[in-house]
Amino acid sequence: MSSPAKAWLRALQATAPVERGQSAIFPIIIEDLAERFDSTPALEFSGLTLTYRTLAESAARYARWGLSQGLSPGDSVCLLMTNCPEYLAIWLGLTRIGVTAALLNTYLSGELLAHAIRSAAPRHLITSATLAAALASARAGFADSVRCWVHGGDDGQLPRLERTVERESARSLTAAERALPALTDRALCIYTSGTTGAPKAANVSHYRIVQWTHWFAGMMAIHPGDRMYNCLPMYHSIGGVVAAGAPLVGGATVVLLERFSASDFWPDVVAERCTLFQYIGELCRYLVASPHQEAETHHTLRLCCGNGLRADVWEQFQERFRIPQILEYYAATEGSFSLYNCEGRRGAIGKIPAFLAQRAAVVLAKVDADSGAPLRNAAGWCERCAPGEVGEAIGRLSSRDDAAGGHFEGYADTQASKKKVLQDVFEPGDAWYRTGDLMRQDGDGFFYFVDRAGDTFRWKGENVSTTEVLSVISAFHGVADAAVYGVTVPHHEGRAGMVALVVDARFDLDDFRLYVAEKLPAYARPLFVRLVASLELTGTFRHRSRKLAQQGFDPAQVSDPLYFDDRRAAAYVKMDATLHEHIRAGTLRL
Repeated sequence: MSSPAKAWLRALQATAPVERGQSAIFPIIIEDLAERFDSTPALEFSGLTLTYRTLAESAARYARWGLSQGLSPGDSVCLLMTNCPEYLAIWLGLTRIGVTAALLNTYLSGELLAHAIRSAAPRHLITSATLAAALASARAGFADSVRCWVHGGDDGQLPRLERTVERESARSLTAAERALPALTDRALCIYTSGTTGAPKAANVSHYRIVQWTHWFAGMMAIHPGDRMYNCLPMYHSIGGVVAAGAPLVGGATVVLLERFSASDFWPDVVAERCTLFQYIGELCRYLVASPHQEAETHHTLRLCCGNGLRADVWEQFQERFRIPQILEYYAATEGSFSLYNCEGRRGAIGKIPAFLAQRAAVVLAKVDADSGAPLRNAAGWCERCAPGEVGEAIGRLSSRDDAAGGHFEGYADTQASKKKVLQDVFEPGDAWYRTGDLMRQDGDGFFYFVDRAGDTFRWKGENVSTTEVLSVISAFHGVADAAVYGVTVPHHEGRAGMVALVVDARFDLDDFRLYVAEKLPAYARPLFVRLVASLELTGTFRHRSRKLAQQGFDPAQVSDPLYFDDRRAAAYVKMDATLHEHIRAGTLRL
């Protein structure tokens, strides 16, 4: 049996009890693991260690704290906390008693943070001492009845959670204290990144937590002795559930970092004897762009697992750092399906084996590039893309009468949930989950990510993929970081391309124009260039391009250097008020 087939088999075997509804919820699984692995390190963080035993005991204390506060099944508690071992212990304890833990993005503040808190409707909120100021900036925006606690220090205002929790018993809860939640009950709220609007709280059931952790444990063949390097934020489904939970299922250890550091990464990986690394593609790009370090090939990594690794970065990352295996996949917190590239085909985000085609039906549907809406034929049905054609990935949802297909648990906001489901797509009564992601599929069945549906734009009658343009631009010497987006130009249909660049001393604007003209078709070349000191990122390392697009190319709104690609002069020219007015008036042909 081939290695890819073995990976699928391991994952299917690990999740079989979950599929049959026979699995325990994750807090109980941790208690069982404590009996097996006892003093084995479960989570290590900055000199601190929670063994399997102490993790289970800590979770029990937080469960009893919840009971002491009168929390009931269905209540919510928000966590606004930086990475630390207790983060996992807290939500394990809360979900054990049927409470939903809402994992707040630690990069939020003010009204965006208040909106996220309101959407969870919590009774309590727990914050790290270092984030108390961010919480204070949002305090006026959510209910006074929400009781706030501080963890990991004293801010002088809020009650210390540890002082209350340490008085609770560490023994496992009994059914008499609180009955176990069902697998189908909601356990977590995990928020979208908010790159295209305010973050939405996605519902995550106990079923999904157990399914995710066991599936990835099978895919990665995790075993005792493995050590996972996890520097991703724990408020995210990958950093907080998959990269933390999957190693534990296999008896391994999670080496937890508060944040990613390109300069510290390889020394840390070597010193911590890590065998696994959970990545986001941007982290790999940062590492490839970093200066050579002696430690970068002295590691013991056997596998790197993650998503968003571009083909050009993949090759450099794997060869330069001598990575034995890369497991790229595609998934979304609220998604109904996932894809896995067990074969290591560079650039692909995965495929669905023939033996799972009926269980996880995924189709690329044709969409309108301007509106993002699915295209329907004269009969009213959506149309499937041909091989190589770009379309939106959609996944069939199962019905009561048909077990085939995936499940969509939706958001806390029911109206937002409805927008993610397509009805009557290929036949009467069918329902499909909309990913909002544009992909193409090759003749071998491999899927390739192209762009977000809202990020791809149309110019000069052609579809422009921001992801593909970014891949070209990022390869130019002197470009340290870049964001590609479309901007509205009066008197012109569609959106013109614009790029915001972070550059170093090697960058030459004239050489950049020649490079872009050579590498990209005319319609895809950015018409406007903005040089910025830095680019704002979400907590999961995505560029916040919406604000850049709103500011556009108006020198009255932008203090950064702005340039216009004057095709007639074959040069970039500095954008000023006069040129801006000519473009807006439509007197200058673009």
